[in-house]
Amino acid sequence: MSEPRASETRGEAASLQCDLLVVGSGASGLAAAVTAAWHGLKVVVVEKEAVFGGATAWSGGWMWVPGNPLAQRAGIHEDPQQPRTYLRNELGARYDAARIDAFLDNCPRMVAFFEEHTDLQFVDGNAIPDIHGNVAGAGTQGHQVIAAPYDGRELGPFVQRLRKTMRETSFMGMPIMAGADLAAFLSMTRSLKSLLHVSRRFIRHLMDLALYGRAMQLVNGVALIGRLAKSAEKLGVTLIELVPAKRLIVENRAVRGAIVASARGDIEIRAAKGVVLATGGFPHDVSRRKALFPRTPTGEEHLALPPVACAGDGISLGESAGGCLVTDLASPVAWAPVSRVRHGDGSVGHFPHIIDRAKPGLIGVLCDGKRFVNEADGYYDYTAAMVAKAPEGKEVVSWLICDHRFQRRYGLGHARPFPIPVGPSIRSGYLQRADTLEDLAKRCGIDAAGLVETVGRYNHHARRGDDPEFGRGSTPYNRKQGDPHHAGPNPCVAPIEQGPFYAVKVLPGSFGTFAGLKTNGAAQVLDRSDRPIAGLYAVGTDMASVMGGHYPSGGINLGPAMTFGYIAGRHAAGFESSQHSIRNSQ
Repeated sequence: MSEPRASETRGEAASLQCDLLVVGSGASGLAAAVTAAWHGLKVVVVEKEAVFGGATAWSGGWMWVPGNPLAQRAGIHEDPQQPRTYLRNELGARYDAARIDAFLDNCPRMVAFFEEHTDLQFVDGNAIPDIHGNVAGAGTQGHQVIAAPYDGRELGPFVQRLRKTMRETSFMGMPIMAGADLAAFLSMTRSLKSLLHVSRRFIRHLMDLALYGRAMQLVNGVALIGRLAKSAEKLGVTLIELVPAKRLIVENRAVRGAIVASARGDIEIRAAKGVVLATGGFPHDVSRRKALFPRTPTGEEHLALPPVACAGDGISLGESAGGCLVTDLASPVAWAPVSRVRHGDGSVGHFPHIIDRAKPGLIGVLCDGKRFVNEADGYYDYTAAMVAKAPEGKEVVSWLICDHRFQRRYGLGHARPFPIPVGPSIRSGYLQRADTLEDLAKRCGIDAAGLVETVGRYNHHARRGDDPEFGRGSTPYNRKQGDPHHAGPNPCVAPIEQGPFYAVKVLPGSFGTFAGLKTNGAAQVLDRSDRPIAGLYAVGTDMASVMGGHYPSGGINLGPAMTFGYIAGRHAAGFESSQHSIRNSQ
């Protein structure tokens, strides 16, 4: 960013020289770039799209980082073997000890490095438990961090080159941060303190829209990208947009750069230390989806949340240099339950159901009207169960069902809670509404008798705060996701009985892919003989999931992405992150 942008130099030169080339500008790529630059390398980042941030800018921004410094400062001192125990039990035969050790040894060092040496600062999520609390080793605190909110004005003109928050998960373009910020938005009609907080945020947002044309109160994934981009600027990293990588430069069996395309012709970028692939996996590569995803016969039966540019570019580049795609995973995809949103301007978006499913007074059913999973468990678990249990030969779909009280208090998917009117969501067809459960079932194509029987059985137990069928509210994660202010004994359970009733159609979607290039603990891409390909790294979702395709906790995408980006940057600079302290080896 301290050097001229590509658009200003492309006509004058067909080549660039650097030490490390990073392909992709999400969290993993920028982490590698910033780390390598701080260690003295000249770094270039190329981005396929017109904006920086990749899928990270549309994410919630949470990172799973056991043993992180924020937890330590809060007095949470966990046995380092506890997260290993949890992962051994979760991953089973897919527990890769070398890569798990590389991740767990380095993730606290990664946070410490960025805290001490860059503009990336964090907020703890110490109260967030691991998802599967009944598995030995599961943590109840101290595993999560998120980037601290960031004032976009600190970025100067570069803020206009930053991807905006995902439309469906913001309110009029205003991102809402998980935790106290979100809690205030959900309780603003019941708390004066919350109402004042929301009012201040919204007034500031309207001012930013008038002055800058975009949100400037950056939170979640876009705050992570903004802080990394500012750090890159200070370290002299060159970031070039609108230049997709076409092919790698391979000489003497080593990767030494890439050819990228620009509006004025190809550019040869020579990278003495190699190339980091960080292009966001293949969630929008329909042919790979068709080949690898279950119950996706055409490849189109899937609502991927990442930007459409995440289409397998990095994986194809890695394969061209001898790398191989790992598909022997518990799942090739990081499942998420997603509903399709039709906006007033005719565009179609995707909404991830992360918050609503655990709140008291909602259930998920299949077309037979029956529940199929503990709705308060993880988003991955909900979707995996839907894919496994939906009747063969029929569309893989479920419906989230609630009553009027629930919708007005918590919202249902993209249909916001009171005081936002629900009418537009009904008129667009996003929500189905009916005075009776029988009519609601008919509108949705659900078996009416099955739905009435299911809700009746659920309500019988829910009035006492129980869910004997699926144990909803039985784990720390369930209860954290529920409503702590709910009057009943179980923060995840309440009856569904105050009509009118609502339903939203939920389809299989994803936060990204787990299948990726085979790598070692240094993030080096391996060939079919498990030998490192000199000068080639893969991080983020271009790298095969270190979790073996499992989803043991929230933040298991970005935590490893940031950590292996950090590892790759250090390795390219000549340092083994797992064997040296952050600065001592210099």
